[in-house]
Amino acid sequence: MPDRTDEVARVYAESLLELAAARGANGIAEAGEEIASLAAIAREDRTFAEFRRSPVIDANAREASLRRLLEGRVSPLVRDFLLVLNRKGRLGEFSNIAVAYDALVQERLGRVEVDVWTASGPVGEDLLGSLRAKVREATGKDPVFRMHVDATMIGGIRLRIGDRLIDGSVATRLAGLREHLIESGRGDLRGDLDRFLTTT
Repeated sequence: MPDRTDEVARVYAESLLELAAARGANGIAEAGEEIASLAAIAREDRTFAEFRRSPVIDANAREASLRRLLEGRVSPLVRDFLLVLNRKGRLGEFSNIAVAYDALVQERLGRVEVDVWTASGPVGEDLLGSLRAKVREATGKDPVFRMHVDATMIGGIRLRIGDRLIDGSVATRLAGLREHLIESGRGDLRGDLDRFLTTT
């Protein structure tokens, strides 16, 4: 069942996409770049995150601050969009909306975002080419890879395509092997007990 937050984020992202598209060929890309930049600030700046979410700050005071902060730095479209989010009490969901907007743009362009995790950094071109071909075959879309490093992984690779996780990490394979051995061990133990009982 989809998360309610994701549904709300998608509705707002769809509205922004429609408004951006009405501004011409560059409108969608321009809005996307501005939204992505603001989302990066929201992730990195704790003060800004608190400012967006705090119920203590009056909505009118927050709007005045937003106007000062955004004036001349983003397009009127993105500025007005953030002001609407503030008035609707949805500014705290801005990061989710930014993710939803990016996914809608990729969908519109016939692309699919693929998160790739490895233990030590970017994968080689050979593996990337193979992954690209497999994702195209499975989804019918061109993949846009986002690379991540997860130091807790022993090795291998983990992918997320939309809401589907494909885990080929060594840790997951070892866990699977361990479960198999435990189950096999239980089977062997049951067999040994049966043989013991029939011979006594």
